[in-house]
Amino acid sequence: MKLNENRWVYGLLAIVLTFATSIWFFASDSTTKVDHPWDGVPVRAAHVDHKELMPGPYATGQEVTAACLECHEDAADQVIHTAHWKWESEPVEMEGREGLISTGKKNLINNFCIGVQGNWESCTACHVGYGWEDEHFDFADTSNVDCLVCHQQSGTYKKGLKGLPVEGVNLLEVAQSVGVPNRENCGGCHFRGGGGNAVKHGDLDESLFFPSEKLDVHMGRHDFICVDCHITKDHQVSGRSITVSVDDKNQIACVDCHNNKLHSDDRINSHTDSIACQPCHIPAVARKQATKTHWDWSQAGDFLREEDKHEYLKIKGSFIYEKNLKPEYRWFNGLADRYLLGDKLDPNVVTPMDLPKGSIRDPKAKIWPFKIHRAKQPYDTKLNHLLQPKTVGKGGYWTEFDWPKALRLGAEAAKLEYSGEYGFTKTEMYWPLTHMVAPKESALQCKECHNPEGRMDWEALGYPGDPVKWGKAERDQALTSQLVTKSTEQVSNDNEN
Repeated sequence: MKLNENRWVYGLLAIVLTFATSIWFFASDSTTKVDHPWDGVPVRAAHVDHKELMPGPYATGQEVTAACLECHEDAADQVIHTAHWKWESEPVEMEGREGLISTGKKNLINNFCIGVQGNWESCTACHVGYGWEDEHFDFADTSNVDCLVCHQQSGTYKKGLKGLPVEGVNLLEVAQSVGVPNRENCGGCHFRGGGGNAVKHGDLDESLFFPSEKLDVHMGRHDFICVDCHITKDHQVSGRSITVSVDDKNQIACVDCHNNKLHSDDRINSHTDSIACQPCHIPAVARKQATKTHWDWSQAGDFLREEDKHEYLKIKGSFIYEKNLKPEYRWFNGLADRYLLGDKLDPNVVTPMDLPKGSIRDPKAKIWPFKIHRAKQPYDTKLNHLLQPKTVGKGGYWTEFDWPKALRLGAEAAKLEYSGEYGFTKTEMYWPLTHMVAPKESALQCKECHNPEGRMDWEALGYPGDPVKWGKAERDQALTSQLVTKSTEQVSNDNEN
């Protein structure tokens, strides 16, 4: 009798254990909780002291480059095939366009300083080369590659007009300091794009030279430098921005290092098919230094107005800067519809310069955070296309404050038709936000989006309302169709094999 009682107890324990194991197995997917982000971070090259390797003296930047190439024989040839050198992409297909299109800083316009063409000698202060002063620059001449701008660690190197070192730079000191590019090297241009610190990106500014972990957890807590994520091979730097690129090749993503389903709460993991990492982990940008959000060129030229670099400059017009900027959210599949020189516009509506592609019905799209820069800039009132003014040098607006002349000269440089009649029209430019990642403790909480006063405009995103209340049938249908397509393709491939 005692034996039977023990068997009954053991049997009950076995049933309970089996049931508990089943619940644990189905409620938790241990394979989705493992995250080894450091496996995706490359080992940095050891520093090499160049003091004895670079004895000098050097009278020009080109002489420094020649010395570099004595050891790094292929480096300059690699550089001249990069977007950093060419400021132009390889030809790619663009939806709705005929033929192949090359885009980049070299031939696009924006709604900040507007364009490079005709303004080469000023804009090319941020070029990785020497001597680009007009349209005749020789992009095949490797002697003009500037090794120092990306590798010097002295903190004393500065480029000026035509990308040449400014007077007084000690090239020997600078050349002997070279090493792996750090945040100062990349930030020297990327933190100051658009004419000054914190102007363009919103998530890139000089506060990231030495950030706290609260400002950026990667750079602050873990001391990341740019090339830890923007992995570089043969001088080809990974990463793209829709402000200049129209394809998504050579892109980088959080999931290059992090598991896409790493959260311990599967309710959060269920978001990642429709929401990128950035909306939750970048609650705000421009957190230390205000970023430019509005630029009105039509107000330029008022010599009586008091000047303030964050409000008004007579050469550029009026501005609005904002600090602790809350992002705006859009569907984004990695591509954008880019405005090209000569494209027609409707002056009665806002013209997007780089409208992100994607919608609730696009299974490849996710909700992303953006800084949207809004501007008012010159356009041809008869031909209805944006104009690119000459701003610097003889005939430039910043020199002579003559819009008709500046617009004519700019149009000639850009090979753009100009009727002689101009006005100002509204534009928008989208900047995807992916830096200034906050520590996980500061990530957005549910109520900050799922709330009548929350930051998400659900209806503008295509939902009938907050999906917690109104559901997400249309989005689920899009994701299901993607799974069906993948399954069909897999079956087809299996049959072929």
